[in-house]
Amino acid sequence: MSFFAKMKAAVCASLTVLGSVVGAQEFSALARLDVTQSGADDGFRHAGVELFLSQPVPYRVFTLDDPMRLVMDFREVDFRGADAEAFTQSDWISGARFGGLRPGWSRMILDLTDPVQIDEAGMRVDDVDGTAQISLVLKSTSVDEFIAASGAPNDPDWAFLMAADPATAAPQDDDGPLVIVIDPGHGGIDPGADVGDVHEADVMLALGLELAAALGRIEGVQPAVTRADDTFVPLQERLTLARGSGADLFISLHADALEGIQATGASVYTLTSKAAEEASQRMAERHESGDLLAGVDLSGQGDEVAMVLQDLVRVETAASGERFADQLVTAMRDTGAVLNSRPRREAELAVLNAADFPSILLEVGFLSNPDDRARLTTAQGRAPIVAAVTLAVGRWAIEEAALKPLIRQ
Repeated sequence: MSFFAKMKAAVCASLTVLGSVVGAQEFSALARLDVTQSGADDGFRHAGVELFLSQPVPYRVFTLDDPMRLVMDFREVDFRGADAEAFTQSDWISGARFGGLRPGWSRMILDLTDPVQIDEAGMRVDDVDGTAQISLVLKSTSVDEFIAASGAPNDPDWAFLMAADPATAAPQDDDGPLVIVIDPGHGGIDPGADVGDVHEADVMLALGLELAAALGRIEGVQPAVTRADDTFVPLQERLTLARGSGADLFISLHADALEGIQATGASVYTLTSKAAEEASQRMAERHESGDLLAGVDLSGQGDEVAMVLQDLVRVETAASGERFADQLVTAMRDTGAVLNSRPRREAELAVLNAADFPSILLEVGFLSNPDDRARLTTAQGRAPIVAAVTLAVGRWAIEEAALKPLIRQ
């Protein structure tokens, strides 16, 4: 079985390949807790907490008073199967609970019997398999020192989660899954950029399938891909397929090659305002009216009506796409992905022309750069990009949910 056949088989259980729907399975969170190794116990004048994860995730740890407890927040961890008793082997921990707070966010709370201070906290990542180990060392402290040190850090990005407890967090409204369409650039007769035996189409397909698999493990997210093999899909058909799937977000993946220029790192593109106006005209001219806006039948309407309606819709979707692009650049910095010196860009790109859903193009690097090429041709090298996109999707979904009541007031 070829590499791409194995990859496709691995993700198809939870993946929509546009043009045909493959049976979905229950979603799980991005990183999984290894319940056989994780837990807490006592050492000499300290307690240790060890969490073994399937991959690294951003996290933070702090203590809260009244009652005394230790809190760990993650973006994000699947705690299914975890046993609270594994974390109460220490005399300083009387109870444990864990779970999801909302899409993209998880929390673990350890109830404390005595005041402790966090003496050490760190994460180690295995260079071979990409798994991660978070280790905490807790030492005894006085009640006064515990109270003085307790409280959530002053971080606005996390502040709204401070009081949330997995045992009591309110369920989120279920408006159906968030459909994220991944568009691996090129394919088939169009290999894209070529450097030696490395083809952009192949690398983007591998990245797209890895990303779809990661997104499929986030609760409430339904990934879809415009191609799951080495097939040529015309640019406008990619948008039509995305529209038919009910896309909430469209992410096109590319990797350029520049002869004689050693550019490096990823950039995130959105459509320029001027290009957006021109896109409405081109779309009206080139497509049947029924294919311009999802859920809106423009049959029988003139081009002028179609253009006006597209522009009105694009006011909202373009702003949403720009917010995701900004979140993605931030997330790539957080995960250690290599960014271009100018990571946020705008351009007139045909693949970003759709008016009825937010679209971005992620240029993940340059195959012409030896360092970029080495990173992009291995799963380990692509992992920070996958982590960044999944992290950005979670943050963006929360941001959009918060803005939703205000958008059309």
